[in-house]
Amino acid sequence: MSNNELREHSVNVNGLDIAYQLHGSKLHPTLLLIHGLSTPLTGWPKAMVEAFVAANFQVLLLDNRDVGRSEILDDMPIPNMGWLMTKLKLGLLINTPYQLEDMMRDVIGLLDVLNLTEVHVVGASMGGMIAQLMAIHHPQRVKTLTSIMSTTGYKKLPPVDKHIRNTLLQKPASKEYKDRMQYHVNKWQVIGSPDYPTSDADLRQYVDSMLHRGITAKGTIRQMLAIMAASNRENGLSKLNMPSLVIHGDRDGLVNLAGGKATANAIPNAKLKVYAGMGHDFPAQLIPNIVNDIIDHANSNVAE
Repeated sequence: MSNNELREHSVNVNGLDIAYQLHGSKLHPTLLLIHGLSTPLTGWPKAMVEAFVAANFQVLLLDNRDVGRSEILDDMPIPNMGWLMTKLKLGLLINTPYQLEDMMRDVIGLLDVLNLTEVHVVGASMGGMIAQLMAIHHPQRVKTLTSIMSTTGYKKLPPVDKHIRNTLLQKPASKEYKDRMQYHVNKWQVIGSPDYPTSDADLRQYVDSMLHRGITAKGTIRQMLAIMAASNRENGLSKLNMPSLVIHGDRDGLVNLAGGKATANAIPNAKLKVYAGMGHDFPAQLIPNIVNDIIDHANSNVAE
């Protein structure tokens, strides 16, 4: 088998069709990458995936439910947002189409189908939340945990930057591709790394790869509701004993650095790596360093 072979399939797990890709040799340890809100598997930079394969890992990517080529759950109604926000402000529980725990079970089901008993888990943003839940509820499946630009679910951490929130609340001018493209370009520009701006051409190519993979407005809302309904994971994280790495940027306006610090503080013996000038993305200039952090973390914790 070629070291950089790509296999893409879709399987039914947890009652849903979940699309995934495998890169690299099945003879190597598996590195599972879980991405964030409304971000299909093409949100992982190619350079990052290729570097992991070159370091002798099999890389498993998936489209979370409601994004990419995985099942889009438009049969699940979206609740009244005004009433839902009111309940949240009052500290009341909210009913959502599904929860982060359901998304975590999708991943566990995928591992079962692929006969992967134990993997190195890397999650970014919402994917970090799902990765944390895997470590809490299925610790035997997680060799090492890496949580990137994510948080614990503690509600009193700093909120989303106001400018970013206002940008995200906007809608594309139309359903035409060019307007959807501009909306997502604007989004990635405001959440991106101030010290490492991405060229317009590179950003448009990146967004194009995700739009063609599949992003829907309603799917994004349902995923966002799962994040909003999530409970504080700090108690569960405090009981973890697998090697854990937390990576965060100090200029992240979407998920404040305080979320990364809270995650690292909650997990016993977790390592925290803070990147200066990094926002809520993977700037090309930092990918080699981030990749090395994750590879060193995984390799230094391989059981002999």
